[in-house]
Amino acid sequence: MSIFANKRSTAAFQLNPVAAGCALFVAAFAMPAFAQNAPAEDAPAAAQAPIASVVVSGIRRGIEDAISVKKDANSIVEAISAEDIGKLPDVSIAESISRLPGLSAQRVAGRAQVISVRGLSPDFATTLLNGREQVSTGDNRSVEFDQYPSELMAGVTVYKTPDAGLVGQGLSGTIDMQTVRPLAFSGRTVALNARGEKNSLGKIGNAKDTGTRFSASYIDQFADRTIGVALGYARLETPILSNETGLYEPWKRDTRTGLPAGTFASDGIKAVARSGRNERDGLMGVLQYRPNKQWTSIIDVYASRFKAEETANQLEISLSQSESNYNPVTVNNGTIAGGTLNNVRPLVRGMYNKRKDDIRAFGWSNEYKSSDWTIFGDINYSKAKRNETGLENNLQYSNGGASAILDKVNLAYGNGGYSQLTPSLDYSNSNNLYVGNTIYGSGYGKVPSVEDELKGAKLTANVRASGELEKAFSSFDFGVNYADRSKSKTQAEGAIDLVGGAVAVPGNLQYGAVDLGFAGAGSIPSWNVPGFVSQYMSFRPSADLTYLIPKAWTVNEKVVTTFAKANIEAELSPAVSLRGNIGVQMQNTKQSSDSRYLDNSKPAGNQIQPIHDGKSYTDILPSMNLAFGFDGQQTVRVALAKQLARPRVDQLRSALEINVDTTKGEPNGSGGNAQLDPWRAKAFDISYEKYFDKKAYFAAAAFFKKLDTYIFNQTRRTDFSNYFPADFLMTNGLPLRSRIGDYSAAYNGNGGILKGVELSGSMPLNMLTKTLDGFGVSASATYTDSKITIEDPSGSIGNNIPLPGLSKRTTNLTAYYEKNGFETRVSQRRRSDFVGEIGNFSNDRALRYVVGENIVDFQIGYTFNTGAMKGVGLVLQVNNLRNAAYETYNGDRAQQLEYAKYGRTVIAGMNYKF
Repeated sequence: MSIFANKRSTAAFQLNPVAAGCALFVAAFAMPAFAQNAPAEDAPAAAQAPIASVVVSGIRRGIEDAISVKKDANSIVEAISAEDIGKLPDVSIAESISRLPGLSAQRVAGRAQVISVRGLSPDFATTLLNGREQVSTGDNRSVEFDQYPSELMAGVTVYKTPDAGLVGQGLSGTIDMQTVRPLAFSGRTVALNARGEKNSLGKIGNAKDTGTRFSASYIDQFADRTIGVALGYARLETPILSNETGLYEPWKRDTRTGLPAGTFASDGIKAVARSGRNERDGLMGVLQYRPNKQWTSIIDVYASRFKAEETANQLEISLSQSESNYNPVTVNNGTIAGGTLNNVRPLVRGMYNKRKDDIRAFGWSNEYKSSDWTIFGDINYSKAKRNETGLENNLQYSNGGASAILDKVNLAYGNGGYSQLTPSLDYSNSNNLYVGNTIYGSGYGKVPSVEDELKGAKLTANVRASGELEKAFSSFDFGVNYADRSKSKTQAEGAIDLVGGAVAVPGNLQYGAVDLGFAGAGSIPSWNVPGFVSQYMSFRPSADLTYLIPKAWTVNEKVVTTFAKANIEAELSPAVSLRGNIGVQMQNTKQSSDSRYLDNSKPAGNQIQPIHDGKSYTDILPSMNLAFGFDGQQTVRVALAKQLARPRVDQLRSALEINVDTTKGEPNGSGGNAQLDPWRAKAFDISYEKYFDKKAYFAAAAFFKKLDTYIFNQTRRTDFSNYFPADFLMTNGLPLRSRIGDYSAAYNGNGGILKGVELSGSMPLNMLTKTLDGFGVSASATYTDSKITIEDPSGSIGNNIPLPGLSKRTTNLTAYYEKNGFETRVSQRRRSDFVGEIGNFSNDRALRYVVGENIVDFQIGYTFNTGAMKGVGLVLQVNNLRNAAYETYNGDRAQQLEYAKYGRTVIAGMNYKF
């Protein structure tokens, strides 16, 4: 697998396997039997023993390499190191990162995708690839890690405290993914991996429940080891399968007939069987040239293509139709719990989505060293594109396409399980289902597109201290980095209209029945949605519809970062050493945005007007990292820093939507805010770490962040005079009473306090007793607390909600056995409830409470170390062993929004290295 270097807990945790593991470390460290306390009489025997060469491989190698990174760093870091080239075990690097102390992943469609560091949302972290900031295919900056194959990564370092020389640093942390350096290998290395997988949910519609995974890596050296080459390719094909039930948001007080006054209810419910396929191709290349000890030149390239195609077949019921009423009904604590809803018109929906993401990254670095100084230069370029097509067909039960037949549905709302919706009519017979003019029309479609481009250059110098300065400092770093980033989004949408009368789906476009029995809804047909649209419907998407005009935008950023850093390496006494750095970083940012708005004061045909806005700001960011070394390989780290995170890209858009409230006689509007300042914070960290060479470690840490500013979605009184001429008349023919009105957007506001504690450790259990040789454990626990609350801009889940991404408790535990080629491990990652940012019913960004998760993975394998099959490894994995559900709710667990299961995945395969 990889490493699971780990950290942290707090007294607020109840005793669980992770805490017990950490307690075991503490007890073990008190034992007198470790090497530094070995009995003196053993020394002569040791001196006479022959010197043996021990080669560490497999799980322990990955763990030991990661411990070395953590131990040698000047900052507080966590690390992942592949146990061998191409052998990080997870489908993407996201799962590997989420096992680190203080880090947690949010699942999207059953796979880990975005990462929270220390309880802050992914917006606050920055992601680097080989030290260079990365673009993203999402609407924001946060990288979607499931697009990075784990097989192509040599390791990951997560910086929890910055130093002045760390360019592109985040406020919560900086995640740096690394590819291999071929001249670091002793010789030619070739690694092949092949896997087959099967999902426990089985086939849905026309989608398979099986997948494949393949990777190949080649590393070699030429010209007397002055030239090194590394190439890697990874291919993934995996099914998209899920069973889901969902409720419309928000839950609200319903006054319909049959409900007690003030009852909380939802306006709609659906049962969904989702099926499709993900395909991902990743390519990594490194060319390293080192003609002498002074000069090293490296060219890195990375490319990935991610394609997803899926269909959601669902039975959906609007619960707010005027004819509908509840009889009977069950209400618990003011919230509807079930009943029978009469006089409704269910929809059988086919929702098709196709997405293609492309990422390209290039970097060229050169380093030249002399005895007293080092110069480093780097240029880089990266680009990401995302194109999507979303289509839907709406069918209703009717007689020959006439008005839909009224039905009644028995409902039972899930609380920790699937909601149940059982109709009276049989929706399995496709002959009774017609595409026609339903309450949602016959269909709707979207074709959004995102493009993100980043150009950068960096020049740094390291100079050895001399003279009087040498007494206090070992060397000095100076540097400048330039980054020019442009991100744009367009979104064309439109109705999908029937060409002709209502029609049933013909047999040649049908895939077969889809079972919704998990929700009590029987079975429904599935069909080729894009095929039906092309043959029977008309789809003409436009980006110029009134409500879409502000959804097209471009944001530009130019950031110049200069820094100076003094490095410390000193012996304070025979028993205490000191290393670290103090420095300062200056960031100058110029941000601007271009978008559009609808100006109703202009004549028809000239109402769409451009809008440009932006600002510049400069931040001075001092930092200090000190690591005090004590006898017994003990380290105490102290770090202080000012930090920032630039605003979300989609919040910086200058997009503007203006309306007129004829009742109040004043304008109102919403949109973005290109005048935003960044999130800013002051941070303090302290950590105690105990190492046993690189075999084991224990760490206890505490962190404290004071967020001086935070970005909130707010509504403020704003002057709209620039958008309304003096003679402007409202639709009722009257003039405006005032040009001052409400404007809703992101604004800077006061922050608050974020604090937490972390425990982590890793240990082979033969350090306790030889009878446990081969066994080992890594564990971490983190407790994070914050009094900062925000207002949900959509109003869906209420005011004063917790910070998005913050789970108070996260734990990770890995237990393994490795000996004589045999290895097995069980890994568990848990997090408590949190507010997540996900795509809602309209595929817009929305906040929802997410139920805490408990994900367990298992792996067993054997590697042949001798004989004709030397280098061959066999492996069996089970991911999401418990088939853990994904559940969201409205703020009250009884007000469920989604409940989904994605199945457990069984993977079997083979590795070969030579």
